[in-house]
Amino acid sequence: MTTSKPYYWMHLGAGSFHRAHQAWYLHRLLEQGDNRWHIALGNIRNDAELLLTALGEQQGQYTLETVTPEGERSYETITSVKKVLPWDKSLNAIVVQGADENTKVIAFTVTEGGYYLDTDHQLDPRHPDIQADLAGEARTIYGALTRVLRARLKQHGQPVTLLNCDNLRHNGERFRAGFLTFLRLSEDFELCQWVEEHTTSPNTMVDRITPRPTADIADRVREVMSVEDRVPVMGEAFIQWVIEDNFIAGRPALENVGVEMVESVLPWEEAKIRILNASHSCIAWAGTLKGQSYIHESTQTDAIRQLAWDYVTEDVIPSLSPSPLDLDAYRDVVLSRFSNPYIQDTNQRVAADGLSKIPGFITPTLVECYQRGTEPRATAVLPALFFLFLQRWHRGELPYTYQDGVLNEEAMHALLAADDALARFTADETLFGPLASDPRFARLMHDTVARLEEAGYVSGH
Repeated sequence: MTTSKPYYWMHLGAGSFHRAHQAWYLHRLLEQGDNRWHIALGNIRNDAELLLTALGEQQGQYTLETVTPEGERSYETITSVKKVLPWDKSLNAIVVQGADENTKVIAFTVTEGGYYLDTDHQLDPRHPDIQADLAGEARTIYGALTRVLRARLKQHGQPVTLLNCDNLRHNGERFRAGFLTFLRLSEDFELCQWVEEHTTSPNTMVDRITPRPTADIADRVREVMSVEDRVPVMGEAFIQWVIEDNFIAGRPALENVGVEMVESVLPWEEAKIRILNASHSCIAWAGTLKGQSYIHESTQTDAIRQLAWDYVTEDVIPSLSPSPLDLDAYRDVVLSRFSNPYIQDTNQRVAADGLSKIPGFITPTLVECYQRGTEPRATAVLPALFFLFLQRWHRGELPYTYQDGVLNEEAMHALLAADDALARFTADETLFGPLASDPRFARLMHDTVARLEEAGYVSGH
């Protein structure tokens, strides 16, 4: 695959995660002397204008600081962003770049909420942003890609890969289903057929804890690198990227820089969601109930770490075995990462959206344990902690504002005020599916909440 002109990987979403993750991998290829692929970076919304301007003035270069759990910091100048696409309401620069024949991959990080999917993972056409885009605007990934791909179809119709890099289960499939639904609703049947035939949307699993950059990063960069960087970014030392190898128009040699190119991303996705994401929530809820503010201090609390360790070891690993991953090693790496005091990740951030995390991250393990004929004692701790956490919220005793995209505050306050609050919570089909009517699960939750209360996971601080 040789070319006089570079191929372009256009990325939509100029946030910290892309710059600490995908851009780092493509930078590694350049470092190896493989200069066939460059990144063109843009943003759909006007919330990154200052960052894009500063990045443009720095010729797309910026410093990545990484930090290990032991506090070892390292610094690298990332050089893979060769074009910075300025924002305007019509997304002109993005449309021109996306329609360019040499653009072979269009990737995006727009956060989980940026796909406007309902609880059944279908596109929610009633959302005002989706309504606006169906009327011709480009507020969302769907409206933006419609503009880009219309121009591409009109100019030459060459195939392109649409790559979701967000932390969403089955992310390629779910984005693609949402996008095709959007195109049908907009009655652009020609484009819809072209997208079906001339694009692919591989599933991916992405992983690197990347907090919002704080002011002190630029000071450290100045001291160590002797440069004034207006847009440095910071992440943990750990990084992982697993991609289904289904690129329709060619791709960078990502396997040469540690990306795992696989036939199915499912085993990695399940391990991450159940071991990393669910344990993260467990630690955040438990830590909050113990009056702690940060993930690392909660993970370093022996009793809390043990809850997470038992959950993974006793219930998740048997559920996911056999696996191509070393699940015991993965568990230990995850808990080490959560212990990193230099990341300063908050319990508030990780505790959010529990009403979506229970059915998505936790209930599958509960169900599979019962199917195997074992009682999920260790997994029941997680929804029990969340129930106690919600009780604290109900009494106005949380030390921070709880954010949950699907929380109906009035209905939840009514449930928690009832004498049989726990029984009602446990009988919620949205949260627990088939277990909502299972008396064994109701008894287990009753016993688990009582055990946690005895262990001190209740009193206000």
